[in-house]
Amino acid sequence: MTKLAKSALLPIIFSLALASAAQTLIGTVTNGTTGKPAAGDEVLLIEFSSGMNVAATTKADSAGKFSFQLTGAPGPHLIRAIHQGVPYHQLAPPGVNTADVNVYDVATKVTGLGVTADVIRFQADSGTMQGVRLFVVNNTSTPSKTQMNDHNFEFYLPPGAKVEQVQARAPNGQPIKAEAVPQAEKNRYAINFPLRPGETQFQVEFTLPYSGEIKIDPKPLYPAAHTVIVLPKTMQFTSASPSTFQSMQDPNQGDSNVEVAQQTKPGQPLAFTLRGNGVINESPGETASGAAQQQDQQAQGGSGSSESRSADNRSTDNRSTDNRPGGGLGVPIDAPDALQKYRWPILFGFAVLLAVGGWVVTKRQPATSVAATAAVKPAAAATSHAAVAPSPAALAPTAGATAARSSLLLEALKEELFQLEVEKKQGKITPQDYEKAKAALDLTLDRALKRNG
Repeated sequence: MTKLAKSALLPIIFSLALASAAQTLIGTVTNGTTGKPAAGDEVLLIEFSSGMNVAATTKADSAGKFSFQLTGAPGPHLIRAIHQGVPYHQLAPPGVNTADVNVYDVATKVTGLGVTADVIRFQADSGTMQGVRLFVVNNTSTPSKTQMNDHNFEFYLPPGAKVEQVQARAPNGQPIKAEAVPQAEKNRYAINFPLRPGETQFQVEFTLPYSGEIKIDPKPLYPAAHTVIVLPKTMQFTSASPSTFQSMQDPNQGDSNVEVAQQTKPGQPLAFTLRGNGVINESPGETASGAAQQQDQQAQGGSGSSESRSADNRSTDNRSTDNRPGGGLGVPIDAPDALQKYRWPILFGFAVLLAVGGWVVTKRQPATSVAATAAVKPAAAATSHAAVAPSPAALAPTAGATAARSSLLLEALKEELFQLEVEKKQGKITPQDYEKAKAALDLTLDRALKRNG
């Protein structure tokens, strides 16, 4: 009997040991500027289940390592490392017990900072002009550093503009509320948000009094690869310098027109006049589909005229560089296919669809799951330059494709969980809706992690 009791206790002790080990979250903070451990940096453990509250704090040791003892029910955690006053984050999903964070040295001014896209969308109705301006800023500093100062990113708005909302999105992060601070010079604003290595996005929503005609000058303060103006087809666009903007109009594109100026310089005159009224009602998917068709037509236009050749060059350029601005956090901005990478609403909708699709995938056979995955990618399909259906061979399930889908699903679920907690913290979601959404996401994430394992 004693031997039997000991034999029964051994599995229990072993299970408890495993459970105890699983309750420790470890990681390393690395200085991406120097490539060395970020010794002494403060590290915080944030729990989603308690409403983004800080559960524990510690400091990285001489090797940059840290650890936390997790308590309570398993759930996603967020690791925040603070280096030279700037926070960096890494999500730790349920069941994951490691989370490494990269941080970067801070400088008041870095080289290699440029604007990939400056996209402005206008619409007017009932004596009011509504504008949404999206900046896509790329920090390619070498060695990589974060830029941060009291006037970190500046821009102009038209005279009389009233700022309604500002949002900022760090590289691989979620949009958060920001503030546009008026500067000494009239109509000039600054956003005090760190420009970390990689792509940072700012969106500014504003309104203007409007009497049917208005002159706008973007007054660029940074070099920009693309300056994009989007407006309803019922409004007229007239550039003060006709050769500066190239029209991307397409009769099949819906209810918007797009004007693009490429490789603009700081201080370059970009003034234009808008007349008429109108709103943009088409969805981002419709716009993307129309833009993709337009690019295909331009690419097939041959070399019969200089305009056709210019369109071909733009299409080839865009395919090679993959610079795709457009879209926004609030009202989507409709831009050509080659300028579509930064369409945030598509990204968020895509993440939600992936979350739902992940649950469906776990319930179906592999062949069906491939079709389900393809069904939740309308934006990617719309932007394809070859408007043909994939072959049956391309739809055949493979181990690599399954792993890629699982990885993509996990990333989307992490982002959606983070956004859900942010909305709860900001009071944008009711407790009942929060509990329902979180339960569904937790279930989907758990299934996805088991499948991935």
